[in-house]
Amino acid sequence: MQRIYEPRDLLEAEMLRGMLIAEGIEVYLNGRHLIGAVGELPVAGLLSLMVADDEAERARRLIAEYNGAEPLPGDEPESYPGELIC
Repeated sequence: MQRIYEPRDLLEAEMLRGMLIAEGIEVYLNGRHLIGAVGELPVAGLLSLMVADDEAERARRLIAEYNGAEPLPGDEPESYPGELIC
């Protein structure tokens, strides 16, 4: 398995995990159970998404495409211009 991405929080981790699963990629969310100990542990690097070696490149590409997504003109909310609201 390879560590392919470090999400900033559990919400992003679960959202990306769901996207990868929908694409047929088996994903392991490492560190999910450590979130409750944030006051005791360093915050950075607790969460990571891990996939099989042969799926790593495809998973990284899908995450990069997701992170680079732009809202369609006219679909962005007035209160958050340039933001994607899911």
